[in-house]
Amino acid sequence: MSDGTRPRGRQLRLGALAAALTATLALLCCTGGAGAFFLTELGGESTDMAPVSMDCKENYQVDVRGKIPRMSGYGQVQLRNAARIIKVGQEMKVPPRGWVIAVATAMQESRLRNLANRTVGESENLPNEGVGADHDSVGLFQQRAGWGTVAQRMTPEYAARKFYEKLVKVPGWETMPLTRAAQAVQISAFPDAYAKHEDMAARIVNALAGGAARIALVDGKKACDRAAAGQIAASGWTAPIPGGVGSGFRTASRPGHNGVDIAAPKGTDIRVAATGRVLVSRCDPDNRNLLTCNVDGWPNKGGCGWFVDVLHAGGFITRYCHMVSKPRVKVGQLVEAGAVIGEVGSSGNSSGPHLHFEVHEDGDRSSRGAIDPVPFMRSRGAPLKGVG
Repeated sequence: MSDGTRPRGRQLRLGALAAALTATLALLCCTGGAGAFFLTELGGESTDMAPVSMDCKENYQVDVRGKIPRMSGYGQVQLRNAARIIKVGQEMKVPPRGWVIAVATAMQESRLRNLANRTVGESENLPNEGVGADHDSVGLFQQRAGWGTVAQRMTPEYAARKFYEKLVKVPGWETMPLTRAAQAVQISAFPDAYAKHEDMAARIVNALAGGAARIALVDGKKACDRAAAGQIAASGWTAPIPGGVGSGFRTASRPGHNGVDIAAPKGTDIRVAATGRVLVSRCDPDNRNLLTCNVDGWPNKGGCGWFVDVLHAGGFITRYCHMVSKPRVKVGQLVEAGAVIGEVGSSGNSSGPHLHFEVHEDGDRSSRGAIDPVPFMRSRGAPLKGVG
């Protein structure tokens, strides 16, 4: 529910990030293993989406009456509503980041269903896709009376237009965390609830709008797959540093290498790849051989050196190893996409300055959760330099 002036009371609050329950092994970053670290709160949806192959097309126009891709967890009516939201954004020339924010907001408010209300919607015999129960809130965005008449608020195009009109007036909305941008429009009593939908919303936008969540603004122009360090794609992701990938993910010569190594000069800023909550920020030496992270390391001795783990929407975790000094962030801190969290170094198991970068899924910090960062980052519009 939202009336633009007072908090809503229906949403479930996104729980505070739970502390880790167990850490059983020391992290052995560049020699393979990673310690188990179980989480009780991931901040993401458990629903999956059917694979959709879609090249990034900067000027792709949504066809709300055309064929809608199949996605598990969301029906054709819901996805067509998402298409209508995106279409309005295109007509208003709102950048693709706004489409992701709008779709994520409607996912939280109504699960992309055009809801009536027991007291105002049903009594007017308006077509609807379900009945909500939050005061006089109706429609995809659960907008209250201050947003327009009942009939207007239950018209998806009208509701989306009103949402975008308020969003684009929020200073800095394109670079702030999705949940802050949505909250600035919705004025929710439980603003954290929007965050968990960001990853799925980006995937829906990609599927319906020609890969639009992979678009970044470069020199004021839209460009596909150009979210370099400091530039943010519509998906909310950016490359952590501008260097090129050297050693890859679980290669034949290094099957236990659970990330990629990105070469860069010592002191290069490391940026967090997406908005998230810091899980770990500490020194990880191999206590048998290297007792401090404040010196350059050496290969085959184990340890990530100074490192950071960050939890993102969708249950993804990113890891940043071998920092030159103590990270700039603390456990529990919310960090915005593109924020500098440390500098490239050579602490821990390292033969020279570089960033060891990992991506994990399902909230699993161990080696079991590690996935190849190269295709993952490309799918988010933030490809790692030097790889196709």
